[in-house]
Amino acid sequence: MRMTSKSGQDLGRYFPEVASAAVRLPERRFILDGELVVQKGSEFSFDALLQRIHPAASRVERLSQETPALFLAFDLLQRGATGLMDAHLPTRRQQLEAFAARCFPKTLFRLSPASTRLQDARKWLKSAGGGSDGIIAKRLDLPYQAGNREGMQKIKRHRSADCVIGGFRYGERPVAGRKVVGSLLLGLYDDQGILHHVGFTAALEADEKPALTQRLEGMVARSSFTGNTPGGPSRWSTKRSSEWVPVKPKLVIEVSYDHFTGGRFRHGTALLRWRPDKKPTQCTLDQLQQKSVSIKALLGQPASTRPARPSHRPPARGLHPEGPQTGRSRGPSPG
Repeated sequence: MRMTSKSGQDLGRYFPEVASAAVRLPERRFILDGELVVQKGSEFSFDALLQRIHPAASRVERLSQETPALFLAFDLLQRGATGLMDAHLPTRRQQLEAFAARCFPKTLFRLSPASTRLQDARKWLKSAGGGSDGIIAKRLDLPYQAGNREGMQKIKRHRSADCVIGGFRYGERPVAGRKVVGSLLLGLYDDQGILHHVGFTAALEADEKPALTQRLEGMVARSSFTGNTPGGPSRWSTKRSSEWVPVKPKLVIEVSYDHFTGGRFRHGTALLRWRPDKKPTQCTLDQLQQKSVSIKALLGQPASTRPARPSHRPPARGLHPEGPQTGRSRGPSPG
């Protein structure tokens, strides 16, 4: 049994419960393409998923019981002796649904929903959140695309939020012999008036950085964030990325983002505009509340609901919701 990430990393050692479940499936030879997800309550948790990638065997074993992962399958590349990589998506999807109906019940494997109905795509995109990034559109008239993004497109819903600047990091490259700001650290207040660090934006115009640096350096404070603060060095960050300068929380900017989970923006945000008309205390977590996709309903969709080949204009696309990307894997493939 092999379970690897798209970069070739062995994931079986980090997710032994999924590897064990794969070996117990009634069919012995297959190749699945999908994502690993960790469900917490009614949502997928990206943070819980990241915690599963740990070098200590004892911690891996403990987390496999405390936060077991699920394998969300969205393609079938081989079933028995039959290779499916050259087949078009509708054929592969039909085979996947038949495979899921036979093998997935009462296991850690789930079938990713799919549809060719535009109204389904709009519904999924509108409810994106709770660990679901958005949707993926795929062409129906192509064989499996390995190692490239031909024939597929990620579609995410971008939103905006007003955030207070609680600090900044210097960039690596000086300008005119002096250090300049590289990124702004963003904060939002909770209902108790506590300021939490929620992410960053590095979308700054180069010609504006010297003046912005001077302005921020004039606002340096001993502390700023009173709740969650920017993290220190870890397996995923360097010493430089952990160094930051707190400033008085007086400046407000509006940023666009695609996903907010675990109390922070998943990715870097884009600076839209400065908001001098906005009080810092008006920048609250409440503005990020949204109706999240129902993960239980998502995973409970019957395996027999498959997309029909649409008759309208080519190239046609199949669509399915997208979950956290760190756990994406090709496998398992018991031999």
